[in-house]
Amino acid sequence: MQAVILAAGIAKRLRPLTDTTPKCLLKIGNKNLLQRAMENILANDIKDFIFVTGYREDMIKKYLNENFSNLNIEFITNPDFENNNNSYSLWMTKKYVKDDMLLLDSDILFDKNIIKELINSGKENCLAVNITHKLDAEQIKVITDIDNRILKIGKEVEILKRWEDDDVATKASQKNSGNEKFVLHDGPPYANGHLHMGHALTYILKDIICKSKRMTGLHTRLVPGWDCHGLPIENIAEKELG
Repeated sequence: MQAVILAAGIAKRLRPLTDTTPKCLLKIGNKNLLQRAMENILANDIKDFIFVTGYREDMIKKYLNENFSNLNIEFITNPDFENNNNSYSLWMTKKYVKDDMLLLDSDILFDKNIIKELINSGKENCLAVNITHKLDAEQIKVITDIDNRILKIGKEVEILKRWEDDDVATKASQKNSGNEKFVLHDGPPYANGHLHMGHALTYILKDIICKSKRMTGLHTRLVPGWDCHGLPIENIAEKELG
């Protein structure tokens, strides 16, 4: 397997830190990003590398030659790195890739076990995705179906609209219909006070539980509860109505 590492970009958003140093050579703790990436790749017994460089490429080449001289590294220069992107850098590697390929940027921080999971996935093509609800315009977004097959990828992907158009929530709830059931009976809602962080935490945890059970193949349901009687609501009524 060959590791293709894209390292041509300028990283303008990190200026002035990247005015004199490529982003991948910036340190996180006592190691730079590139060193961490190389060590994680080597831990998975991958020793053939293709680097596409551009911005301050001499610094990247010097670092690799001084610290990883025993590896088989092919360097490709993207001469127009200021006016193109990673897609073009990747296209430049087409004549050099001779085997299965691990593709990554040079400036990402990740756990070595992610590579192991990708290699052992049993899939011809697979992608490691960081699941988060905080997405900005610069982040690459991915849309998958309920079987985790990639449908669309890019910065301009409208994830929420796609989920709504495809009715993903309904499809997900019906995916394991007929299988063993897992039912989470929810407790009473926030009927007698204002919203606070505790409500957010409990509903996030319940969502995680249901999604994890669904991923194991169980037919999963969340059944909402409703309870507006008893002392708490009586206390509220007395306060507001006297």
